[in-house]
Amino acid sequence: MSDQIKFIVDNLNKEPFRKNYNLITFDSLEPMQLLQILNDVLAEIDPKQVVDIREEMPEHTAKRMLSLLGILKYKPPGNATDMSTFRQGLVIGSKPVIYPVLHWLLQRTNELKKRAYLARFLIKLEVPSEFLQDETVADTNKQYEELMEAFKTLHKECEQLKTSGFSTAEIRRDISAMEDEKDQLIKRVERLKKRVETVQNHQRMLKIARQLRVEKEREEFLAQQKQEQKNQLFHAVQRLQRVQNQLKSMRHAAADAKPESLMKRLEEEIKFNSYMVTEKFPKELESKKKELHFLQKVVSEPAMGHSDLLELESNINEINTQINQLIEKKMMRNEPIEGKLSLYRQQASIISRKKEAKAEELQEAKEKLASLEREVSVKTNQTREFDGTEVLKGDEFKRYVSKLRSKSTVFKKKHQIIAEFKAEFGLLQRTEELLKQRHENIQHQLRTIEEKKGISGYSYTQEELERVSALKSEVDEMKGRTLDDMSEMVKKLNSLVSEKKSALAPVIKELRQLRQKCQELTQECDEKKSQYDSCAAGLESNRSKLEQEVRGLREECLQEESRYHYTNCMIKNLEVQLRRATDEMKAYVSSDQQEKRKAIRQQYTKNIAEQENLGKKLREKQKAVRESHGPNMKQAKMWRDFEQLMECKKQCFLKQQSQTSIGQVQGVYQNGLRALFKGLWNSNRILRNYKMLHFPL
Repeated sequence: MSDQIKFIVDNLNKEPFRKNYNLITFDSLEPMQLLQILNDVLAEIDPKQVVDIREEMPEHTAKRMLSLLGILKYKPPGNATDMSTFRQGLVIGSKPVIYPVLHWLLQRTNELKKRAYLARFLIKLEVPSEFLQDETVADTNKQYEELMEAFKTLHKECEQLKTSGFSTAEIRRDISAMEDEKDQLIKRVERLKKRVETVQNHQRMLKIARQLRVEKEREEFLAQQKQEQKNQLFHAVQRLQRVQNQLKSMRHAAADAKPESLMKRLEEEIKFNSYMVTEKFPKELESKKKELHFLQKVVSEPAMGHSDLLELESNINEINTQINQLIEKKMMRNEPIEGKLSLYRQQASIISRKKEAKAEELQEAKEKLASLEREVSVKTNQTREFDGTEVLKGDEFKRYVSKLRSKSTVFKKKHQIIAEFKAEFGLLQRTEELLKQRHENIQHQLRTIEEKKGISGYSYTQEELERVSALKSEVDEMKGRTLDDMSEMVKKLNSLVSEKKSALAPVIKELRQLRQKCQELTQECDEKKSQYDSCAAGLESNRSKLEQEVRGLREECLQEESRYHYTNCMIKNLEVQLRRATDEMKAYVSSDQQEKRKAIRQQYTKNIAEQENLGKKLREKQKAVRESHGPNMKQAKMWRDFEQLMECKKQCFLKQQSQTSIGQVQGVYQNGLRALFKGLWNSNRILRNYKMLHFPL
């Protein structure tokens, strides 16, 4: 329980709550304050829960919290009786009820936020079946369910995009590049528009170009559909050929083989398949699962840097060394029983490896056979597509050759007939051309003669007059026929009208009587309707008054019930406080020291004394630190000066060494050693003086 309270206090002191509680202040909170903290945590998960509990009825608060906890799938401990105590404890703000709820909520805040957000859109509203019989309600409910499914798919896509690893910087770069390309395209379109506007009929040309683009897109779509259908047809043909080949092979095997050989072959296939299913495939599946799990683990982990890789390599090296040590220990023990078992294990592993190798060879042979069968089917398809027929064999090929010979003789005869027709067609075509030339010459001579006589165009006008007279005679015949038809139609219509009038005369008489009755009934209906409206208005006013009275009484009843529950809660709170006060008084007054130690006053006085002792120790420590601050700073300054001095000597020595010649190396080396020993002697003297100053005997 103490760990639970500590976890709650730590989380409440963090963002976004920042309550600044400690264990004592949090444990001394009143029930209403605990309920307010619980409500604040629920409001962080679902923003709709932001409510001040002091301004809300207790039953409304409990109902709201219980509904949200049910949505978040919180399961209180215990059975049905414990559920009633849980509800009661939630109403009164009991600590044994509130603490586990707070601990559960603060443990998984982010997960519960997501669940509350999804519950807002995915909790289905239950509509009664009698309302669903209405078409508009049913359509609305169907649309609501479709929108819910669409939200599920969109949320899944959003989560996949969040976990897919796309960086926002790359997406922003892509968006900026696309916007630049868009601006360039807009500028190009504007330039092209300015160029096109100078051309005549540019609107018509643009419309035609748009239609051309649409047709091209449609052509591409149709070509794609055609290709897909071709692929489907090709796959279907391949499947059919494969099945036919299997059928042929099975028939051939059934025709040639005996029952014993068939049974033997089936037993071998069963053994091979059982081995593949029970031993080989489970191992491969397990290895694939391990590889997938490893890859998922690698993907879920964050990006690793160079330091992480070095750390992993060091861990791997350590584990390898441990493995080698264990192997050496095992070899040093060299137990004889283990040696015998190792021989059997080696033999079993060799046999299993051979078995796996043979199974793989058999699998490869089967795959090779299947690929060869596919190649044969492809070749037969190619020959069928090239020639339209299958490859012929034996008697079929002989029959085909005989057919081909008979067709070749028929073809030669037909070809000879066609050649004769072509020669005759050439002669007729030549005669037609000669006749056309003669006709043109005669027409030319006729026009010249008409011009000489002064009646040019006489033949043309005569032909036109003959044509017009023929057309006029045809039109006159049509008019005569139409007039006769119209007169007959008028006679028929007049006869039909007279027949209908005679048939409708008694019906019209009955209709007049019915109209009089209808007028009388409408008058009575209007009178009855006015009486009904006045009566309904009076009843409606009475009903509204009664409803207002009932509503007022219900509100009073609800207020009284809420006041009753609130007073009960306050009474229980006061009883709890009174019980705590009496227990405190008993513990404080009792002569037993253990009971006194349990009292809160004793605990607080003990805590105050401990804190005062701790403060006194800290003040003494602070005083000691202040006193030793000056000497420590001087000591640090002296060490820095000493470091600068040694660095200066080092630089001088290096500079002097670089300036000396090759012949004077030994003398310079001796001088440098003298200078170095002198510097060390000076530094030792400085340290001795410092020790005498700060650490006297």
